[in-house]
Amino acid sequence: MNVADSRRVASALEGLDYQPTSHPEEADVVVLNTCVVRQSAEDSAVGRIGSLKNLKKHHPEVIINVMGCLVGIKGTADLEEQFPHVDVFSPPSDPGPLMAFLTQDETKAWEHDATSRRFAFMDGELPLPKEDQANLVSAYVPVVLGCSQACTYCIIPYRRGVERSRPVEDVLNEVRSLASQGVKEITLLGQIVDRYGQDLDEPTTLSALLRLIHDVNGLERIRFLTSHPNWFSPDLMDVVAELPKLMPHIEVPHQAGHDRVLKDMKREYSVQRYRELVGQIRERIPGVSIATDVIVGFPGETKAYFQSSYDLLEELKLDVVHLARYSVRPGTVAARRMGDDVPDEEKWRRFRLIEELQEGIAAEINRRYQDQEVEVLFEGRHKGRWRGRTATNKLVFVENESNLRGMIKEVTITWTGPWSMQGQLQER
Repeated sequence: MNVADSRRVASALEGLDYQPTSHPEEADVVVLNTCVVRQSAEDSAVGRIGSLKNLKKHHPEVIINVMGCLVGIKGTADLEEQFPHVDVFSPPSDPGPLMAFLTQDETKAWEHDATSRRFAFMDGELPLPKEDQANLVSAYVPVVLGCSQACTYCIIPYRRGVERSRPVEDVLNEVRSLASQGVKEITLLGQIVDRYGQDLDEPTTLSALLRLIHDVNGLERIRFLTSHPNWFSPDLMDVVAELPKLMPHIEVPHQAGHDRVLKDMKREYSVQRYRELVGQIRERIPGVSIATDVIVGFPGETKAYFQSSYDLLEELKLDVVHLARYSVRPGTVAARRMGDDVPDEEKWRRFRLIEELQEGIAAEINRRYQDQEVEVLFEGRHKGRWRGRTATNKLVFVENESNLRGMIKEVTITWTGPWSMQGQLQER
């Protein structure tokens, strides 16, 4: 979601004749996009804001914009006092405050030629090299902003606001625009993307939206994330199974493998329900890959409860596990009522056990691709090799001198590992 927000701001800046630069010291505008889902991310954001103080001191004319979840939706008085060198604060998904600041008095604010204006992002995602910007292969399209689920560990509802779906035509117009620019793959985003459309004046569903997007000319691949076990419907499975542009890769987190922990997290499903859902997805979508999220060390997670999580992952053998150690987020229900009773050392022990388990599972799954031909959409070059993904979202590297950007090619897999594969292009 933050990548999508950054691209939205970048597009707005380019609309004002700004050009990207990789060096903040060369920029007229510096944008720092922030995440606070975990404490480490918040600490990093605060540190980066502090590092900009010296830049502002030596270049007082530079406009510094902090945006994202650190800013949130509830006002910026505390941040303005803490970071007086920041010129403008923007809530998540909203370039408006920065655009208003930059356009309030163009003549006075900018005394040099507009063509020399530069902006820099400091979130690690932007700016892209110019050749990548002109040939963007994959793009994110937010369709559900905010969240109303209020899992007890999650700060998203407090920082990104309540769940709200974007109108169907807004989404379609953005997708058509991206496709007309040569984008081959789009990923629809939502904290619970499956709930898309329920809050609109004319309610609809994610399945209906996917059918409309499928008809957009120029698109080759469509993905969506993140799903929720309670909202991933049979109708959604049918859409993925039926429509050729829908990729057979599902991200549906379960977070914990014990019912008591799930109840304390307010996830509102059982371990057995998740187990059944995985079975249904695999039955309805042959060859599907499934990714999940798991939190270790949640308050009250005993060693026995953790072992249940470990055993569930060993049983289900999912393709990807996004793993996190529990981090107290101020203001959440867990922070107010549950404390943090699992020592950090124990959290790390559990983290590494699952990490080791999943490495073996992923290696076993990927070995099935050995000597197989798969279709790969190539996104760009990485360390001299072409990098792309299969329909099941497996990362593949190929050595080839041709320009493969944006192309879908048949590749024979020659080597497999737990996190990526290597292959040889099949020339037709």
